Amino acid sequence: MKRIFDSLLAVIIIILLAVPIILAAIAVRITSKGRVLYWSDRIGKNNKIFKMPKFRSMRIDTPAVATHLLDNPDAYLSPIGGFLRLSSLDELPQLFSVLKGDMSFVGPRPALFNQEDLIALRTEKGVDKLLPGITGWAQVNGRDELSIPDKVALDTEYLNRQSFWFDIKILWMTFLKVAKRDGVSH
Repeated sequence: MKRIFDSLLAVIIIILLAVPIILAAIAVRITSKGRVLYWSDRIGKNNKIFKMPKFRSMRIDTPAVATHLLDNPDAYLSPIGGFLRLSSLDELPQLFSVLKGDMSFVGPRPALFNQEDLIALRTEKGVDKLLPGITGWAQVNGRDELSIPDKVALDTEYLNRQSFWFDIKILWMTFLKVAKRDGVSH
Protein backbone atom coordinates (compact mmCIF):
# COMPACT_ATOMS: atom_id res chain seq x y z
CA MET A 1 0.00 0.00 0.00
CA LYS A 2 2.78 2.47 0.93
CA ARG A 3 4.62 1.89 -2.36
CA ILE A 4 1.45 2.54 -4.41
CA PHE A 5 0.71 5.69 -2.38
CA ASP A 6 4.31 6.92 -2.82
CA SER A 7 4.26 6.32 -6.59
CA LEU A 8 0.90 8.00 -7.15
CA LEU A 9 1.76 10.99 -4.98
CA ALA A 10 5.15 11.39 -6.69
CA VAL A 11 3.56 11.44 -10.15
CA ILE A 12 0.94 13.97 -9.03
CA ILE A 13 3.52 16.27 -7.42
CA ILE A 14 5.89 16.05 -10.41
CA ILE A 15 3.02 17.08 -12.71
CA LEU A 16 1.86 19.89 -10.40
CA LEU A 17 5.39 21.20 -9.83
CA ALA A 18 6.75 20.67 -13.35
CA VAL A 19 7.20 24.40 -13.94
CA PRO A 20 9.06 25.09 -10.63
CA ILE A 21 11.21 21.98 -11.22
CA ILE A 22 12.18 23.23 -14.71
CA LEU A 23 12.75 26.80 -13.47
CA ALA A 24 14.95 25.58 -10.61
CA ALA A 25 17.00 23.50 -13.03
CA ILE A 26 17.47 26.48 -15.35
CA ALA A 27 18.39 28.76 -12.43
CA VAL A 28 21.04 26.33 -11.18
CA ARG A 29 22.46 25.99 -14.69
CA ILE A 30 22.79 29.72 -15.39
CA THR A 31 24.03 30.83 -11.94
CA SER A 32 26.92 28.45 -11.32
CA LYS A 33 29.40 26.06 -12.86
CA GLY A 34 28.79 22.32 -12.79
CA ARG A 35 25.86 20.01 -13.27
CA VAL A 36 22.31 20.90 -12.36
CA LEU A 37 21.91 17.81 -10.19
CA TYR A 38 24.18 16.73 -7.39
CA TRP A 39 24.20 12.96 -6.93
CA SER A 40 24.95 12.14 -3.33
CA ASP A 41 25.96 8.65 -2.17
CA ARG A 42 23.42 7.85 0.53
CA ILE A 43 22.58 4.90 2.73
CA GLY A 44 19.31 3.24 1.80
CA LYS A 45 17.31 0.29 3.04
CA ASN A 46 19.49 -2.46 4.54
CA ASN A 47 22.46 -0.06 4.43
CA LYS A 48 22.69 -0.32 0.65
CA ILE A 49 24.27 2.73 -1.00
CA PHE A 50 22.19 4.53 -3.62
CA LYS A 51 22.58 7.77 -5.57
CA MET A 52 20.21 10.47 -4.32
CA PRO A 53 19.67 13.50 -6.59
CA LYS A 54 19.27 17.06 -5.40
CA PHE A 55 19.42 20.35 -7.22
CA ARG A 56 22.97 21.51 -6.68
CA SER A 57 22.94 24.25 -4.05
CA MET A 58 26.64 24.20 -3.23
CA ARG A 59 29.73 25.05 -5.26
CA ILE A 60 31.40 22.13 -7.06
CA ASP A 61 34.46 22.29 -4.76
CA THR A 62 32.46 21.62 -1.57
CA PRO A 63 33.75 18.68 0.54
CA ALA A 64 31.49 15.58 0.57
CA VAL A 65 30.47 15.83 4.24
CA ALA A 66 27.26 16.69 6.03
CA THR A 67 26.69 20.43 5.76
CA HIS A 68 26.70 20.90 9.53
CA LEU A 69 30.30 19.60 9.60
CA LEU A 70 31.57 22.42 7.38
CA ASP A 71 33.25 25.31 9.22
CA ASN A 72 31.28 27.88 7.24
CA PRO A 73 28.55 26.23 5.13
CA ASP A 74 27.35 29.55 3.70
CA ALA A 75 30.77 30.08 2.07
CA TYR A 76 30.09 27.05 -0.15
CA LEU A 77 26.60 28.04 -1.31
CA SER A 78 26.02 28.72 -4.99
CA PRO A 79 24.42 32.09 -5.85
CA ILE A 80 20.92 30.59 -5.50
CA GLY A 81 21.86 27.80 -3.09
CA GLY A 82 20.53 29.53 0.01
CA PHE A 83 17.16 30.08 -1.62
CA LEU A 84 17.00 26.48 -2.87
CA ARG A 85 17.72 25.16 0.61
CA LEU A 86 15.44 27.53 2.52
CA SER A 87 12.56 26.78 0.16
CA SER A 88 13.46 23.04 0.05
CA LEU A 89 13.36 23.22 -3.76
CA ASP A 90 16.73 21.44 -3.79
CA GLU A 91 14.88 18.32 -2.61
CA LEU A 92 12.45 18.09 -5.58
CA PRO A 93 14.59 15.68 -7.67
CA GLN A 94 14.14 13.13 -4.88
CA LEU A 95 10.63 12.62 -6.22
CA PHE A 96 12.28 10.56 -8.95
CA SER A 97 14.03 8.45 -6.28
CA VAL A 98 10.58 7.76 -4.83
CA LEU A 99 9.35 6.63 -8.26
CA LYS A 100 12.43 4.42 -8.65
CA GLY A 101 11.82 2.82 -5.24
CA ASP A 102 15.05 3.99 -3.58
CA MET A 103 13.10 6.29 -1.27
CA SER A 104 9.68 6.80 0.24
CA PHE A 105 7.95 10.06 1.07
CA VAL A 106 8.23 9.28 4.78
CA GLY A 107 11.06 7.47 6.51
CA PRO A 108 14.39 8.30 8.11
CA ARG A 109 16.40 10.79 6.05
CA PRO A 110 19.12 8.87 4.21
CA ALA A 111 22.52 9.22 5.84
CA LEU A 112 25.57 10.22 3.87
CA PHE A 113 27.83 7.25 3.13
CA ASN A 114 30.46 8.61 5.55
CA GLN A 115 28.22 9.24 8.59
CA GLU A 116 29.41 6.06 10.33
CA ASP A 117 28.08 7.02 13.76
CA LEU A 118 24.55 7.62 12.44
CA ILE A 119 24.61 4.46 10.30
CA ALA A 120 25.87 2.29 13.19
CA LEU A 121 23.25 3.57 15.65
CA ARG A 122 20.43 3.16 13.12
CA THR A 123 21.59 -0.38 12.39
CA GLU A 124 21.70 -1.19 16.10
CA LYS A 125 18.10 0.04 16.49
CA GLY A 126 16.79 -1.70 13.33
CA VAL A 127 16.07 1.58 11.51
CA ASP A 128 18.25 0.39 8.60
CA LYS A 129 15.37 -1.92 7.58
CA LEU A 130 13.25 1.09 6.57
CA LEU A 131 13.21 2.76 3.18
CA PRO A 132 14.66 6.26 3.64
CA GLY A 133 12.32 9.20 3.20
CA ILE A 134 12.20 12.68 1.75
CA THR A 135 10.84 13.64 5.16
CA GLY A 136 10.50 11.84 8.45
CA TRP A 137 9.54 12.02 12.10
CA ALA A 138 12.98 13.39 13.00
CA GLN A 139 12.71 15.99 10.22
CA VAL A 140 9.50 17.46 11.62
CA ASN A 141 10.80 17.34 15.19
CA GLY A 142 14.04 19.26 14.89
CA ARG A 143 15.70 18.57 11.53
CA ASP A 144 19.18 20.18 11.58
CA GLU A 145 19.17 20.94 15.31
CA LEU A 146 18.96 17.31 16.48
CA SER A 147 21.88 15.35 17.86
CA ILE A 148 22.50 11.95 16.27
CA PRO A 149 21.14 10.01 19.30
CA ASP A 150 18.00 12.19 19.34
CA LYS A 151 17.53 11.75 15.58
CA VAL A 152 17.85 7.97 15.87
CA ALA A 153 15.45 7.91 18.84
CA LEU A 154 12.85 9.63 16.66
CA ASP A 155 13.64 7.30 13.73
CA THR A 156 13.14 4.35 16.09
CA GLU A 157 9.84 5.80 17.27
CA TYR A 158 8.76 6.05 13.61
CA LEU A 159 9.81 2.42 13.06
CA ASN A 160 7.58 1.34 15.93
CA ARG A 161 4.61 3.61 15.09
CA GLN A 162 4.59 3.53 11.28
CA SER A 163 1.19 3.53 9.65
CA PHE A 164 -0.57 5.23 6.76
CA TRP A 165 -2.13 7.85 9.05
CA PHE A 166 1.14 8.54 10.85
CA ASP A 167 2.74 9.14 7.42
CA ILE A 168 -0.09 11.53 6.53
CA LYS A 169 0.49 13.42 9.80
CA ILE A 170 4.23 13.68 9.05
CA LEU A 171 3.57 14.87 5.48
CA TRP A 172 1.19 17.55 6.77
CA MET A 173 3.70 18.66 9.44
CA THR A 174 6.40 18.79 6.73
CA PHE A 175 4.21 20.98 4.54
CA LEU A 176 3.67 23.39 7.44
CA LYS A 177 7.37 23.48 8.36
CA VAL A 178 8.47 24.07 4.76
CA ALA A 179 5.86 26.82 4.36
CA LYS A 180 7.18 28.50 7.55
CA ARG A 181 10.84 27.61 6.77
CA ASP A 182 10.98 26.21 10.29
CA GLY A 183 13.99 24.19 11.48
CA VAL A 184 16.32 24.97 8.58
CA SER A 185 19.69 26.16 9.82
CA HIS A 186 21.61 25.89 6.50
